[in-house]
Amino acid sequence: MSAFSLLSLPSQPSLPSLTATLLLMLAICTVWLPALPLRGAMRLPPWLLLLVLAVVAALLNGQLTVTGVLGLLLLGVSAWRAAHARHAQHAWPAGMWLLPVIVLSLLLAMHRWPGFLNPLVLPRQAITPDALPFMLYANLDKGAAGLLLLALLAPRCHARKQWQAALRRALLPGLLTIVVVMLSGWLLGMVRPEAKWPPFAATFLAINLLLTVVAEEAFFRGLIQQRLQLALHTLRGGQLLAVVVSAVLFGAAHLGGGMVYAALASVAGLGYAIVFQRSGRIEAAIAVHFALNAVHFLGFTYPALA
Repeated sequence: MSAFSLLSLPSQPSLPSLTATLLLMLAICTVWLPALPLRGAMRLPPWLLLLVLAVVAALLNGQLTVTGVLGLLLLGVSAWRAAHARHAQHAWPAGMWLLPVIVLSLLLAMHRWPGFLNPLVLPRQAITPDALPFMLYANLDKGAAGLLLLALLAPRCHARKQWQAALRRALLPGLLTIVVVMLSGWLLGMVRPEAKWPPFAATFLAINLLLTVVAEEAFFRGLIQQRLQLALHTLRGGQLLAVVVSAVLFGAAHLGGGMVYAALASVAGLGYAIVFQRSGRIEAAIAVHFALNAVHFLGFTYPALA
């Protein structure tokens, strides 16, 4: 069953209410497409056009206000200026623009910037009798922030050979990350093996990939780790420090789930950071992060044992 048919189930919101979500997810998918030619030398990235359409749809559906649009504009302008300031002769212009990028990204990802009413896709429920209940939202604020970081600041693949090289370098550390994290979670009593394919699996996986994983990797690897690597490239052990800091911050962002959950997230973040450092491309980190989430969701108790 496709994600589109799942969205029409009675327990889920209607398709019109998710128009903005679908447009935003499509915009993220088109980041890798070439820009559309306009008059003269002007070009229009497909992701930008779709993002504008998503914003309009969200405004019409009452899921976004002018305040929310202002937050996205501020983030977009700051990220664009930070990207172009990298080529300046002095480092301070880039650093000046990175601060608002980091602050605005965090506010949007943590749902602290006002003006967003994220649609509820799945009501509170437990997938299996022994699992903690959870809800699934289509987080427009976090997803849009991730899109802007991905499109404007994250190092991406631009050719098939780059994709192949990035995924090849991610394979071994990625597999080790999945095994270590899930085995540790099992031994610590957080989860246990439990294979399943719930009726909303396709919807969950699509939203998790495009609105959660992309946003988190674009921030922690594409922004934080990449900038630390650039800043510390002349320092002995600087690359390792960038990897560790990225992993620790990723774990700290998951402290809401408790210390054990945050520790497992730090281990996972270390794997994602190593993959990003080895490949130099955001796609490799996204692939490993999503693979781990998919294994957790489909093969183990989700989100954790009650």
